[in-house]
Amino acid sequence: MSDLPRKAVTRTAKLAALPLGFAGRATWGLGKRIGGRSAELVAREVQQRTADQLFKTLGELKGGAMKLGQALSVFESALPEEIAGPYRAALTKLQEAAPPLPAATVHAVLAERIGEDWREYFLEFEDKPSAAASIGQVHRGVWHDGREVAVKVQYPGAGEALLSDLTQLSRFARLLGPLVPGMDIKPLIKEMRDRVSEELDYELEAEAQRIHAEEFADDPDVVIPGVVHQSDQVLVTEWMDGVPLADVIAEGTAEQRDRAGQLLARFLFSGPARTGLLHADPHPGNFRLLPPAEAQEEASEEASEEAPENPDGSDEEGAEAGEWRLGVLDFGTVDRLPGGLPGTIGESLRMTLEGDAAGVYGLLREEGFVKESIDLEPDEVLDYLLPIIEPAQVEEFAFSRGWLRDQAARIADPRSPAHQLGRQLNLPPSYLLIHRVTLSTIGVLCQLGAAVRLRDELEAWLPGFVAEPEEAEEAEGSEQPVFRPESREPEPVPEGGA
Repeated sequence: MSDLPRKAVTRTAKLAALPLGFAGRATWGLGKRIGGRSAELVAREVQQRTADQLFKTLGELKGGAMKLGQALSVFESALPEEIAGPYRAALTKLQEAAPPLPAATVHAVLAERIGEDWREYFLEFEDKPSAAASIGQVHRGVWHDGREVAVKVQYPGAGEALLSDLTQLSRFARLLGPLVPGMDIKPLIKEMRDRVSEELDYELEAEAQRIHAEEFADDPDVVIPGVVHQSDQVLVTEWMDGVPLADVIAEGTAEQRDRAGQLLARFLFSGPARTGLLHADPHPGNFRLLPPAEAQEEASEEASEEAPENPDGSDEEGAEAGEWRLGVLDFGTVDRLPGGLPGTIGESLRMTLEGDAAGVYGLLREEGFVKESIDLEPDEVLDYLLPIIEPAQVEEFAFSRGWLRDQAARIADPRSPAHQLGRQLNLPPSYLLIHRVTLSTIGVLCQLGAAVRLRDELEAWLPGFVAEPEEAEEAEGSEQPVFRPESREPEPVPEGGA
């Protein structure tokens, strides 16, 4: 590919061909079955061809097409395994790679945005990109002061491409529905459209990253690269090594998976409380697992004497001790929450765990989750919520694709009471991005298969989750059922909580 396809007619034609291609492959598959091939074999082959075309088209177009692909990729855990298999590899490719822009185009952007003398800012600059995202690609370099840096260059015409893609994709959003059972993709695309201008503004992204980097500067668990330089279409930040989360998902040890999952949950809930911002793009391509700080320092010193044994330059023995850190990238999409996450979320979650059906229902009505024209049975609302919040009911919860598939099937099945009730609930606009980020993070935790002490993070960071002293006194002595994932049977909670 020589450049980002910018002409609307070209991009529209490519995207419009997707549903036609899906239909064409279905017809091709029917012909194969008539020819004697087994239905299962043909179906898998059709699915694989569909996944290949999906990745090829979304990856080539970048822009909104690739962005939607990244957003959907974290939900592949919700698909039945026989369907998920062919799509998994194709969708997860969108998290780390895409066809690159040619070096001449990159140089032209740098010259226009930094200056004709842009090379004087760098001791080294690699023309081959190290990563690609929906609206830009990243090059590795060495800044003039000796720091290793990541240079994020925005694709020319990215704004036009984003809007064009998302408009076209919304027209056949229903065809993408099977990729995420139980989720309406059209509002997701609309929300992406609404945030196009923010994501294209590297000044805003630099500000959000600076705030996070300053707040987490001395944090032992979370690492945020500092901002070195920014302009309209170029953002230079400190370079971050580490193991991409996609690699941890594919082949990480149990210790790495659990540690990554715990820190991902911690960052989700602690970030808004500490910075007033919610990192709103939680797909695996935006996270790295880093070795302990001391191990990384030792590896750097040894690297000057001899080549490291491990490809990521880490001290594997030290890292396995459970002190891996989480590196976070890409602050182009954030939700501004000056007071942290809304207290309503913590309060409703706590009331649900306590079995307070009337209290939860009243709070949901007050916040607009249940419209005034709708009347629901509080106990039915509680029954709908309890399985979803299962990870918060126990000290440690093992996230898995199987658990997420069960939840998706329960909500997506038109015959299910949960499906009927879910259709009557409303998602207020102010909660839309929070909801998507939470669902996406849960999707990644299920991809990791991580055992996470989620309750610890909720108690530490989520406003309203821990009852105020007077509320706790009122609840003292009451026994409420808590559902354990091992038995699915209710067990009494001792006085004082779970």
